[in-house]
Amino acid sequence: MALTGVSTSVVDMSGNTTGLVIAKGTTAERDAISSPQAGMIRNNTETDKVEVYNGTDWRNLVEAGNAAPPLTVDYLVVAGGGGAWVGGGGAGGLLTNVGGTALSLNTATPYNVTVGGGGAGAATYSGTSANGSNSIFDSLTSIGGGFGGQNFGPAGATGGSGGGSGATTSGITSGGLGTSGQGNDGGDAPTRTSAIGGLYAGSGGGGAGSAGADGYTTGTGGGGNGGDGLQNDITGTNTYYAGGGGGGVHGDTTGVATGTGGSGGGGNAAIQPSSHGGAAGGNATANTGGGGGGGASFFAVSGFAGGSGGSGVVILKYPDAYTTSLSTGGGLTSAVDSTTVPGYKIEKITAGTGTITFS
Repeated sequence: MALTGVSTSVVDMSGNTTGLVIAKGTTAERDAISSPQAGMIRNNTETDKVEVYNGTDWRNLVEAGNAAPPLTVDYLVVAGGGGAWVGGGGAGGLLTNVGGTALSLNTATPYNVTVGGGGAGAATYSGTSANGSNSIFDSLTSIGGGFGGQNFGPAGATGGSGGGSGATTSGITSGGLGTSGQGNDGGDAPTRTSAIGGLYAGSGGGGAGSAGADGYTTGTGGGGNGGDGLQNDITGTNTYYAGGGGGGVHGDTTGVATGTGGSGGGGNAAIQPSSHGGAAGGNATANTGGGGGGGASFFAVSGFAGGSGGSGVVILKYPDAYTTSLSTGGGLTSAVDSTTVPGYKIEKITAGTGTITFS
């Protein structure tokens, strides 16, 4: 119905026994409106919210009739950590704007989102380890952590943070390189020494906050620690993410130290067994992007395995006037917290790939 021929600037439709019913329909029907005008209002039957067109996009109205705040979004995007071998796995790359400028996004626009998986650790001494997978939000891509290397190669791999390397008899083996702005390098592995039981010492994987420590051959020798991750308070609590995995050892001696995983979910290297045999490195913590911990052995391959990298995570913080929907079919999994940070929702996406849409 249209009102025509109205000569005053006020149309009086007052009454005390009923209410005003405004235009209503689904989001798709709203988006099909040709040339919407600033000031248009309607009821969205999918979100059960009243919307107003501000001349650029549709915004929700909140209780008391105030327009919803701008859709500004803080983010933390962490990729999956690398798997370990003797060298510790590198942490997944970390990208965040927390402490900086928030993103300005639009409603009704699908934004790409992917949570990277952790890389597999080497299943045996002669096996292989793998890089973690990338995580994505919109145009942001954090790079999966580099895998940890093996004695005599391959060396630790390049990634968000680089993987630690294993030792050789022919010189220092450099750790994998980290990605600028996302992580740090893996530690270097020393030349194998015969002075300490023929020890091959693996280095630690890099973390988002610091590089992995070198394997070492002084004293009793041992594997290097993983690099620490970074703290982030997007959830309202300062939490470490993206720690590197500790480096393991391989040699014919006992009492050799192995590397500790970095703060932020990095896996600890295996404790070297006291007799001929192997021990598996520790897996990194899920949804931290930590690198896996290196395996250790007493000159045996039985039972040896590197730890797997931790899966990544995408965390978004946005005004609580908004809601989100995830696309189906890609296994996206999320949880929304609307109580910890007043005025905001914190959405933690822990698995899958697809799109997220704000309304």
